[in-house]
Amino acid sequence: MHHTPANRYTHRPCTATTLPFTMDEALRQRLARVKARISAAARSAGRDPAQIQLIAVAKTRSADEVRALAAAGVGDFGENYLQEALPKQDALTDLPLCWHFIGALQSNKTRQVAERFDWVHSVDRVRTLERLSRQRPENAAPLNVCLQVNLDDEAGKAGLPPAEVMAAAKAALALSGIRLRGLMALPAPRADHEAQREPFRRLAELLAELAAMLPAANLDVLSMGMSDDLEAAVAEGATHLRIGSALFGPRPKAGR
Repeated sequence: MHHTPANRYTHRPCTATTLPFTMDEALRQRLARVKARISAAARSAGRDPAQIQLIAVAKTRSADEVRALAAAGVGDFGENYLQEALPKQDALTDLPLCWHFIGALQSNKTRQVAERFDWVHSVDRVRTLERLSRQRPENAAPLNVCLQVNLDDEAGKAGLPPAEVMAAAKAALALSGIRLRGLMALPAPRADHEAQREPFRRLAELLAELAAMLPAANLDVLSMGMSDDLEAAVAEGATHLRIGSALFGPRPKAGR
C-alpha cells in the first residue's frame, strides 16, 4: 500500500502573483490558512503541530484538485463514497497517496474498501470488522481502522453507542488483517468553541479508558474535527483532522 510522504507539514508559502488566480493557487492559499489554524490551535494547547495529521476530504472533488493539493504537500485524502473514490484513485496511481475511507460503509462495499484503502475511520459494526478482516489482501499491510462513536445518541446517525465500544474494540483486536487504531466521531454542530470541545473531550476520555483496559493495543488515534471546529478538536487531543471545505472551498451545488 502507499504511505503518506514525510514532512507533509513543511510550510510552503504562497507566492504573490498578478497572473490570473488559478485553481492550484487557490488551493495552496487555503492550505496555508488551514495549516496556520492547526499550528495556532496546537500552540494554544501546548501540542506539537507535527503530531496532528491533516486529511483532505475530497468528497465531490476532482482528481485534478487532489493532484494539485498533493503537489502542495498533502499526502492523505479522505473519501465518503466508494463509487466516487475509485475513479480518482485510478487516475492518481502515480502519486504516493494514503487513502482514508470516512463515510458510511455498506456491507456490499467492504471488499473494495479493504483492497483499495489504507484506513477506514467509520466502522460501527463488528460484522463490518469481520468482513474487512477477511477481505484485506494477504500481501497488504493491516488495514488501519477506527471505531465510529455516536456521542450524542443522534437518531439515524452512524456510530456505536459509547457503552458498546469496548466490546467492538475487543472483537477488532482478535481479527487479522486489520489494526485497531482508535476512535472517530462526528458530533452534532455546536454554537461556540467551548460547546464544541465537550463532545471531543468525551471521545478523548473514552479512548483513554480503552487504552487503559487494552494496553497491548497501543491505541493512538482520535479522528475528530472538521473545517468549522478543528480548533476545539485540537484542544481536546485530535490526532487526525478531516478537513474539506476549508481546503477545497464550498462544495459544488447538487446538479452542477
